[in-house]
Amino acid sequence: MLIINVKENESVDRALKRFKKKFEKTGVLRELRSRTHFTKPSVKRRHEIIKAKYIQGLRDAENK
Repeated sequence: MLIINVKENESVDRALKRFKKKFEKTGVLRELRSRTHFTKPSVKRRHEIIKAKYIQGLRDAENK
């Protein structure tokens, strides 16, 4: 459970922004979305390889 202490004279919008940032860092929503459907391990691995190739291509293009 996330706890955000609202400081004195702090607006609710500012506290809500801090809460959202902290919630995003925990990765709860990302994990919830990934659990909504089953992905075979072979498909998951294939997606990881494709993503790694894409990122490596960006890094190679940056170094040229």
